[in-house]
Amino acid sequence: MHLVPNLFEIPLRTSSPVRSPTPDIVLKDVRDLLKDCALLRKLRSVDQDALIAQARLRKFDAGETIFSIGCHVNSMMAVLSGNVKISVSSPDGREVLLAILHPGEMFGEIALLDGKERSADARAMTPCELAVLDRRDVLAVLDSNPAAWKAFVEVLCARLRQTDQHLAEVALLPVPARLAMAVIRVNSEREIRNRAQFRVSQRELAELIGATRESVNKCLREWHRAGIVKVDDGFLAILDRAKLEAVAQQDW
Repeated sequence: MHLVPNLFEIPLRTSSPVRSPTPDIVLKDVRDLLKDCALLRKLRSVDQDALIAQARLRKFDAGETIFSIGCHVNSMMAVLSGNVKISVSSPDGREVLLAILHPGEMFGEIALLDGKERSADARAMTPCELAVLDRRDVLAVLDSNPAAWKAFVEVLCARLRQTDQHLAEVALLPVPARLAMAVIRVNSEREIRNRAQFRVSQRELAELIGATRESVNKCLREWHRAGIVKVDDGFLAILDRAKLEAVAQQDW
């Protein structure tokens, strides 16, 4: 499966009118977000501008597939608004959630760099807007500025470290500790964006830590009664971070 045709797709480099819905964020915000992405912030300003000028804006509905594992799409994406989940599925339909991405984060860089098939599925968790950067444009900028490759290597190494940490947690820790770590991690990302609470389903948390929804529900209910977290209409907020961190450190 390739990138799904969607509501609209506009190049950031054009100033001509586009007969499509007005984007939820203005182009200036798009450029500012892209320049702050980990893979782009270390580029020279002239290289940032050259790459951003080639980006295309895409819009996806909640639940819509962005790309599927095994497909060949030579591009990477930056999240401009909304959330994207990265996951892998087994033939019997079981799904492991690898990451939940927020505005300012990029994905798809592995297939972009090696030119091979996608190694995971990407799906919009909420209505979202993405900036799409084609492989030829990214490589052209990197080849003209070899020092920029260092930023890519640093980001890929960070992703690998996160994967190692995730595998160790799933293999060695009980469900409460894994869940506590996941909640703290996601909440920390939200705090960076000045949000005290976040919306996430119990199924998504279960997929993120390799557990069942029932076990996640049990932990959250116990923590809610103990005043550690607050669960309200699909939103989750940490009330006592110290106690949650203590749960996360058990048996580690």
